Amino acid sequence: MNETRDAVICSTERPRRFYDCTLNEKLLYTAFLLLVGIAYLMALTYLYTEYEGIDGKPGLSLEDIAENYYGNRSGTRLEAALRGPMAGYIETEQRHHVVEWLKSGASKSDYGNRIEPILTERCVVCHSTASGLKIPDLSSYERIKQVSNVDTGVSLHSLMKVSHIHLFGIALVALGIGLVFRFALLPHWFQHTLTLLPFVAIFTDIAAWFLTKWDPFYAYTVVSAGGLLGLAWAMQIVISLYQIWFLPQRAQVRCSVAQQSGNHE
Repeated sequence: MNETRDAVICSTERPRRFYDCTLNEKLLYTAFLLLVGIAYLMALTYLYTEYEGIDGKPGLSLEDIAENYYGNRSGTRLEAALRGPMAGYIETEQRHHVVEWLKSGASKSDYGNRIEPILTERCVVCHSTASGLKIPDLSSYERIKQVSNVDTGVSLHSLMKVSHIHLFGIALVALGIGLVFRFALLPHWFQHTLTLLPFVAIFTDIAAWFLTKWDPFYAYTVVSAGGLLGLAWAMQIVISLYQIWFLPQRAQVRCSVAQQSGNHE
């Protein structure tokens, strides 16, 4: 009679933990967490290479983040691209000539003599309608004038497009990690906080994009929220992987404790 009641206590009254999972479940959760972790590291690498050098200086800085969203209000979109993501596709001296031309007013007379040969050699292969790429067309003076205006950063339309994709996609990743992490054996307050933290960080990060578009000061919030998201995910993944493989006996210990209590009664 006591054995039957103890089995009920161990299997139904106590929530499932990683040590209750089958080997197949453990392999599934491990593979998912490892792939998500690798994908996140690749995403960080992409973000670094995408935003690094936007301010014209080597390395990734707050100024790079701010200029991406707020823009470089003292320069043009083309100048920002040449100093940032496109810097590796043009010689330093050639970039100097193009930037000097932009700052002097981007006159049509100087374009034909000095600038057109540079852009034809370095840029037009990709930056033309023939390439089929959805990037600015630099094949004519009229097209170049469209990106020779003051750089105000990424457009609100683009922000809306990217933000809704990130909200859907990252929320699903956070849900997947959270569904695995729920089996962890931790103090309730800590587990609940760590489960909710990625969702708060995602919302704060994306909201900060729009705030930075309005005021570059909020670039600090973008970086802080992104760091908080990475920290929360890292803790969830590491704790889950550890408990999946290194806490195999806790269920038996708990059951034996319950059995001893029942026997004393």
